[in-house]
Amino acid sequence: MAASGVEMAFRMLEGRWKMVIIFQLFDAEVLRFSELQRAIRGISEKMLIQQLRDLERDGIVTRTVYPQVPPKVEYRLTPWGQGMCPALDALLEWAARKPQ
Repeated sequence: MAASGVEMAFRMLEGRWKMVIIFQLFDAEVLRFSELQRAIRGISEKMLIQQLRDLERDGIVTRTVYPQVPPKVEYRLTPWGQGMCPALDALLEWAARKPQ
């Protein structure tokens, strides 16, 4: 049972950029697409769109489109996505304790 839960969580977070996107949104709370693109060096526009769509589909990120010209699109973590913060903080602390 626990193994399937871990597998599901890893499936939602797999990919080179998803954790980077999540950490950017933890730090800023709300970011426009262009701000995310500038903040994440090396990610292509296509890949950022794909990763954001996956995160939105999985309920981790919410996307808000404002009807204006040019279009304004903002991304933020859902309350459920924000619930990852303690787990990710624990993961960072664990990684920092790696023996040299």
